[in-house]
Amino acid sequence: MQKFEIIPQGPFQLAEEAEYFGGWPPLAADPAAVGMAFPVEGWRTSAAVILRQDATTRITGEVHGAEGDDAAAAWRQALAVVSLDADGQGWPEIGRRDPVIGRLQAQYNCVRPVCFHTPYEAAAHFVIGQRISVQQARTIRLAMARAVGDPIQVGDEQLYAFPRPQVLAELTSFPGLSEEKVHRLQGLARAALDGVLDRERLRAVPPAQALSELLALRGVGPFSAQGILFRGAGLVDDVTEDENTNRAVQLAYQLPAPADHGTVLRLAENWRPYRMWAVVLLHIWLRREGGGAVSATAHRRPPRAARSNP
Repeated sequence: MQKFEIIPQGPFQLAEEAEYFGGWPPLAADPAAVGMAFPVEGWRTSAAVILRQDATTRITGEVHGAEGDDAAAAWRQALAVVSLDADGQGWPEIGRRDPVIGRLQAQYNCVRPVCFHTPYEAAAHFVIGQRISVQQARTIRLAMARAVGDPIQVGDEQLYAFPRPQVLAELTSFPGLSEEKVHRLQGLARAALDGVLDRERLRAVPPAQALSELLALRGVGPFSAQGILFRGAGLVDDVTEDENTNRAVQLAYQLPAPADHGTVLRLAENWRPYRMWAVVLLHIWLRREGGGAVSATAHRRPPRAARSNP
């Protein structure tokens, strides 16, 4: 086990991340801690990272199951999951610039987005979840982690990582998955091994190019491509094009007519360089108080956002 620590740049409360996003396995030995298990990019191993925050706001991390460079990579991945790899010192300023965002920041304590462990896991998530309920998809992912993922011992508890891509590439069937979904997952696994789903690479190329490459993957449509890029790679300053964003903007800004993407982009100029953080904040509010999200099928539109925002 290796230990790391970081002082967040800008406001950050780990408990708020857990409350508004959740999904992490509970740790019986330390319910206040956040524990996550995942394949480490490079795919040599998997790791479990246990995050805690003390009274001084410092974040400490224990990395289990990986050593040396892989442990350091796992720590960086965990920071990216909770958006701690970004400098958030200017995030409150967006709220002073835009009173709607400021009100939501105050209401949700300047919460930052929680992202997928990797773009690879994001892609698998969207493929597994096609045409089934959120709970069914979650159950399948957890079952896959237990069946063919790496187990990682953390004290007296055991956490399970989603299967590494070289394992998923060899998977021929799994309960609850159609033959077509298995083929799609195999393709995603090969793409991850080829570096197509590498987080740093997806962040480095223009968003339009990244979306185009993702759309070329079997089973990845416009909605999934945006999810892989924006919530898998964890872009900080871009804007998704989807009906939930449009609906959240219309309701939060009390617009007389439904918002279109152009309206969202104009408002989003005040959110730079944290446009995605503001979008996620609006989504949290919509889900909790704004009337609820629209169905996922409404998201499936061509992703013009990246083309409009080079």
